[in-house]
Amino acid sequence: MGRPLAVVTGASSGIGLELSRLFAADGYDLIVVADEPRIHDVADELSSAVTVQPLQADLRLPEEVERVHAAIDRAPMAVAFNAGIGRAGRFVDDDVTADLDIVDLNVRSTVHLAKLVLRDMAAAGAGRALFTSSIVATMPGSHQTMYNASKSFIQSFATGLHDEFHGTGITVTALMPGATDTEFFRRASMLDTPLGRLPFKDDPAKTAKQGYDALMRGDRKIVASSLFSKLVGATATVLPDSAKALANRLIVTPFGDR
Repeated sequence: MGRPLAVVTGASSGIGLELSRLFAADGYDLIVVADEPRIHDVADELSSAVTVQPLQADLRLPEEVERVHAAIDRAPMAVAFNAGIGRAGRFVDDDVTADLDIVDLNVRSTVHLAKLVLRDMAAAGAGRALFTSSIVATMPGSHQTMYNASKSFIQSFATGLHDEFHGTGITVTALMPGATDTEFFRRASMLDTPLGRLPFKDDPAKTAKQGYDALMRGDRKIVASSLFSKLVGATATVLPDSAKALANRLIVTPFGDR
């Protein structure tokens, strides 16, 4: 019970799994959360030296967010809000439920859990929070409207919280990955897109390490992880919105739809 506690959502694979490994290696007890049964395998992997509690939860549902918070038995010293989903395609071409699922998981559940956990941190006067945003947070998401918009929200939300908690003992960091070799593309049905087929996607372990180090430093944000992703992130700050929207459409349109 003397070890610090970290909470990681979206922890069953990709960046969330790698963040969990980093916390465990640094001696944090963990609560790892995902909507897949394999979150229990993650707990088995990491529990040799620390205590790891797996929670299989669908964070799109408010009651599931409350259940996750109820499982946190002491003020966490770190939390990584990493759960997220996306889809590619024209806004009008899919059922509204798919779009609202993105809003519910990427935005609403993040706000809900952050409200609960950051209140705990504020009461304790210490803590570190990492929000997984994206380099697309600065790009209008033509043919990917909901995902890009959700990451724009997270980026603004995290940046505002970083300032709000300045000097309180609590730090807030935004992690802005580029295209990373994770399950995201399969789950978003984007394997037949130029972005999905990109042969040099970033390593999730390297992306997580850069985000983890930025979290521990208390940085406001970090663009991760390769030089290519950092260049894309830098370029996106100066290109006009029309050019960014066109670029986004080109890289997420399936080859069969061209």
